[in-house]
Amino acid sequence: METLRQHESPASYRILAAQMRAAGLLDKRPAYYAVKITLTVAAYFAGWVAVVLVGNSWMTLLCAAGLAMVFTQVAFIGHDAGHNQISSSRRFNQLIGLLSGNLLTGMSLGWWVPKHNAHHAHPNEPDRDPDIGPGILSFSFTPRDAARRSGVSRFVARNQVWLFVPLLVIEGIGLHITSADWLARRRDRTAVTEAILIFTHVALFATIAFSVLSPLRAVAFIALQQGLFGLYLGCSFAPNHKGMPTLDNDAPMCFAARQVVTARNVTGGAVIHFLLGGLNYQIEHHLFPAMCRPNLAKAQSLVRAFCVEEGLPYAETGLFSSYRMALRHLAMVSQAA
Repeated sequence: METLRQHESPASYRILAAQMRAAGLLDKRPAYYAVKITLTVAAYFAGWVAVVLVGNSWMTLLCAAGLAMVFTQVAFIGHDAGHNQISSSRRFNQLIGLLSGNLLTGMSLGWWVPKHNAHHAHPNEPDRDPDIGPGILSFSFTPRDAARRSGVSRFVARNQVWLFVPLLVIEGIGLHITSADWLARRRDRTAVTEAILIFTHVALFATIAFSVLSPLRAVAFIALQQGLFGLYLGCSFAPNHKGMPTLDNDAPMCFAARQVVTARNVTGGAVIHFLLGGLNYQIEHHLFPAMCRPNLAKAQSLVRAFCVEEGLPYAETGLFSSYRMALRHLAMVSQAA
């Protein structure tokens, strides 16, 4: 990291930001989001209409798979809203976030935003980045983080490469439980509003499933939909930082250097951009979190030039290669257990 510290310059980042502003890449894109949100919400309700039309049949499992994909696309909209990408109005972004997160997918915006902001502020920093903090999986480079585990926790740490996909399958349920637990410990009006929206989501989801399907098929429908939702969501976030360098909490690196060296972009063009909700441009997103999703690709050339000038590595790889890197990193950490 010494070479990186010699080349970093906060003033250079300000120049880069000025270039982005001059190119209009920090401007909001209301027309894009109006179309994006409309089409995504339409697909969301179309999926539920399909469940009703197909009726009490195992064919509804195909609808469950489709709804899992749509749920994740809705979650991406919540992600953009949480970063204030959609509108210059924070209240409007919060409204979109509450509707897409709490009401349509059953996840708490109030819990997720501070957690995600902490990740952006301290990417890949042990004890500061919640995405590599204590959890079922151990992503920390520090061997003692895995070695300290015992019992079932240690078993998972030692076998987390093979358990990675099964654990992602239950990630959707885990997010719901975490959201409910966070809201149960809150006592403010916003938490009450969030709780009402999540309760409405769960009630409507269960009502449709059990009124249209037999109990066995309803349970299978819910399990498949939530399992694929967690898998898709987890696979969308996994390629971006896992396997990238971790940083000392007190490392003397400026904001830009921290964001660049800990992030990885994923190649693949428009298809990957859609499937990953814009998270394939992770470096650009971390440098400018409030930048609208469609502007990230346009910002890439400026960011590349910035990295070359500052001597910063610009990590970019294919989707499956990024998964191999993440799994290789998990295997390395597992050896400490």
